[in-house]
Amino acid sequence: MQIEIDTFIRSKRRTIALIIERDGSLTVRAPLRAPTAAVETFIQQKAGWITRTREKIKNTLCEPVLGKQYTDGEKFLFLGSSFDLKLVGFQKPLLHFDGGFFLSLAAQQKGEQVFTRWYKDRALEIISERVSHYSEKYNFSPGKVKINSAKTRWGSCSPSGTLNFTWRLVMAPLDVIDYVVVHELAHLRVKNHSSKFWKAVAAIYPDYQKQRKWLRENGAALNL
Repeated sequence: MQIEIDTFIRSKRRTIALIIERDGSLTVRAPLRAPTAAVETFIQQKAGWITRTREKIKNTLCEPVLGKQYTDGEKFLFLGSSFDLKLVGFQKPLLHFDGGFFLSLAAQQKGEQVFTRWYKDRALEIISERVSHYSEKYNFSPGKVKINSAKTRWGSCSPSGTLNFTWRLVMAPLDVIDYVVVHELAHLRVKNHSSKFWKAVAAIYPDYQKQRKWLRENGAALNL
């Protein structure tokens, strides 16, 4: 069985590590001097595990997810914390946040649309500020910051330098947002996911592997 490698990284580590990402892609991390043949043999030995893990991820993504009902007491994420929803009488704006979410009864039937708009607005504000912070501190010159509704990618960097982020990211803790911001800024200098790229990320955000792991384990919950 031929296993396709999506990302291959050599670094100062002692063992070979296989990581199945949230989208099912395979990242291989290997010691600097590990023979390529030895890495390929290790991957083939783990072929069964790789296939089973990918299938599990595929099935999880295909499982029907019960969406939010937008009722009193329902919980919604913002910057890594969970907050209760309270339905109230007429108010402007229709959705207000003050230590919890307050949604006008008039907007309950279109709750997903109202919440999505609110999350997009907050994402643009917060992520733009974090991009500015790291750009000024580490001398990056990105293009525009845009917010989209991507479900499988947290961020991307276009050839023109435009940085794109999914609004779902604003549900995550700020340190996780910072990791994704640094990740995309690093792509302004290194376009691929080579060891050079990950060194660039680590130089700015040494703790990035912890945040990356958090996204793999909790990313599916960042949704409505």
